[in-house]
Amino acid sequence: MAIYHCSIKIISRGKGKSAVAAAAYRSGDNLTNEYDGITHDYTRKGGVVHTEVLLPDHAPSEYVNRAVLWNAVERIEKAKNAQLAREIEIALPKELTREQGISLVREYVKEQFVNAGMCADIAIHDKNDGNPHAHVMLIIRPIEQDGTWGAKQKKEYILDRDGNKIYDPKKRSYKCKSIPATDWNEQTKAEEWRSAWAEICNQELEQNGHAERIDHRSYARQGIDQIPTVHLGVAAFQMEKRGIRTERGNLNREIEVSNQRLRQLKARISKLQNWLKDEAANTEPPTLADVIQGILSKQEQTGKQS
Repeated sequence: MAIYHCSIKIISRGKGKSAVAAAAYRSGDNLTNEYDGITHDYTRKGGVVHTEVLLPDHAPSEYVNRAVLWNAVERIEKAKNAQLAREIEIALPKELTREQGISLVREYVKEQFVNAGMCADIAIHDKNDGNPHAHVMLIIRPIEQDGTWGAKQKKEYILDRDGNKIYDPKKRSYKCKSIPATDWNEQTKAEEWRSAWAEICNQELEQNGHAERIDHRSYARQGIDQIPTVHLGVAAFQMEKRGIRTERGNLNREIEVSNQRLRQLKARISKLQNWLKDEAANTEPPTLADVIQGILSKQEQTGKQS
């Protein structure tokens, strides 16, 4: 059954990460990081079935080599806490063939990222264990039309009501604010990318005659009274497959028990609601005489008590 999984995270030097190391691991490649001189050899890593680098038209052609691309990123980023890359991890529909999955990822990456000006490094993993997925590493710093690296942010002067720059005597400079050079970091983008993945997957499933569909929305947003399970990940999935219970696997089992109880409770509530509807339908409304008789009876009882 096709499942929805699309996670987005940042690979940051401030968290001890390296874009070169991440690219080597995901692609099963042997890459040397010129920033720190460390070589990362993952050529023995299994399950890497397809890799490729996609570039926008204005990017230098040599960036099709992931070693050149990510070393260029490491070189241009000077800060110790620099954000180096963005990673999109997506689960591929198991109903599709490997060729269909590769084509699906390529089309999605081109439409959503490459056409927006990003270089994209794709690595598809499939160990024939029912968990095919793709890792897509994306540049964060934009590339200018002449092929050079651009700025992540640009300064914009703050103007007064008359349109003049405002001087700050304490800083001995004009007041300004930082404006992102792209919209890639906007919160709405994550929702847009996640939604687009569900949409293109469903189109591919339909075109290939599969009834399964996926939805990027949470159960709550879909109006489904169910607790979502957590994504196992490759390591936990393999352990569970071998009969080794994992923390995430145990959590999913507890969630499934809770969901079963929720379904039972919902069925009981539905049954009660139907019974109340039947009772209301079978009970005749009181007549005017019944209402008057009720009032007189209450008055009579009140008179006796007094």
